[in-house]
Amino acid sequence: MGISAGFMVPHPPLIIPDVGGGEEKKIQRTIDAYKRAAELTGRLQPETIVLLSPHQTMYADYFHISPGQGARGDFGQFRAGQTAMEVSYDTEFVRALCEAAEEAGLPAGTLGEREKKLDHGTMVPLYFVNQRWTGYRLVRVGLSGLPLTAHYRLGQCIRAVAQSLGRSTVVIASGDLSHKLKEDGPYGYQEEGPVYDARIMDVMGRGAFGELLAFSEDFCEKAAECGHRAFTILAGAFDRTGVEAERLSYEGPFGVGYGVCTYRPCGDDGTRNFLEQYEEKERQEIFARREREDAYVRLARYTIEAFVGTGNFPEMPKGLPEELYQSRAGAFVSLKEDGRLRGCIGTIQAVRGSLAEEIMRNAVSACSEDPRFSPVEAWEVARLTISVDVLGETEKISSPEELDVARYGVIVTRGGKRGLLLPNLEGVDTVEQQIAIAKQKAGIRDHESVELERFEVIRHH
Repeated sequence: MGISAGFMVPHPPLIIPDVGGGEEKKIQRTIDAYKRAAELTGRLQPETIVLLSPHQTMYADYFHISPGQGARGDFGQFRAGQTAMEVSYDTEFVRALCEAAEEAGLPAGTLGEREKKLDHGTMVPLYFVNQRWTGYRLVRVGLSGLPLTAHYRLGQCIRAVAQSLGRSTVVIASGDLSHKLKEDGPYGYQEEGPVYDARIMDVMGRGAFGELLAFSEDFCEKAAECGHRAFTILAGAFDRTGVEAERLSYEGPFGVGYGVCTYRPCGDDGTRNFLEQYEEKERQEIFARREREDAYVRLARYTIEAFVGTGNFPEMPKGLPEELYQSRAGAFVSLKEDGRLRGCIGTIQAVRGSLAEEIMRNAVSACSEDPRFSPVEAWEVARLTISVDVLGETEKISSPEELDVARYGVIVTRGGKRGLLLPNLEGVDTVEQQIAIAKQKAGIRDHESVELERFEVIRHH
């Protein structure tokens, strides 16, 4: 016993007849595919269904697993309160999954429930499943802002628990694809939208789960997808397992992509250890990157390694280039992990006795004091990509026309509020975006006027 099937499904509420009021017929292929997936579930008669939903309670650094004996929900928020359901939770599976996650070093558990009612990301799949099989108990899992690798590991834990308990288990990854497919859609158009959908349907249609880990955070964000992390947990649940993958449908008539795929296990396959392969490739790239790091970045990394390892600010090393000891300037230290920002702290102007000390102090702040993130832990340090930006002199400008997102950083000021954004940042493509983000960081409302300054940087990788 163990994982008997997995499904990738969307969750548009209008697919429910009482919600759609006839509009659901415009995605008939999705409905037909859903019914085929539900029929397979009915034939398998799983004891447990693990449902992964992006609309369940979600935290930046924690996987929430629904606690208690069960829950109910309805489609009242979509004006169809008469369509309701109630589920019982598999409490033994939940307990074992929490323990397995803890052993794997994953932050996951039943704390922090914000809404007991079932979300539509859970109810839409179960609406179809319940027409074919109701003899299951549910494990309801939310996603997180943690890296994709952490989601894959949680899938591995689900697989291990299903096997250890001897449970016949179906895993359902609930998630729509891009929300940016059409100009006249509810979320508009972004060129990454249809590109994401074509790519994800190719990957999931082939069961090429290792490729999920190679999707960059920036690309996924621009595509405005909602299911990628759920799909990655599903992938982890089939780690080292051969799969028979079948693509059942794809369509997006309303400007949001809906894809349905099914997966059946077909024996052990040690070559499908996708996380290990990905991490080995990452280790090689990290080693190569560290070999290329210049003295500025090596100083920041040395500082972070020493501080995270000991909790103490390290001594300034000897043998640095002379300009680090002699010059003074503002500097920003930026940290990324798996392509995602992990910390960024800096100073607009020099506040320390030397540029070396400026970098060291800001490196410590970036790894331990950025309020957007928890402090960097020892196991993460080797995975960090570090950059150091040394700021040039600032100059006041009279209009946004004097900015260039690739060349200049911007400082916005209104009264006592001041915000800064560095130049040449991934995902910031226009001056308007640059100013808007700088305003947001300063707590300045978008419509409020500001004074503008620009500066250049020397970026060290």
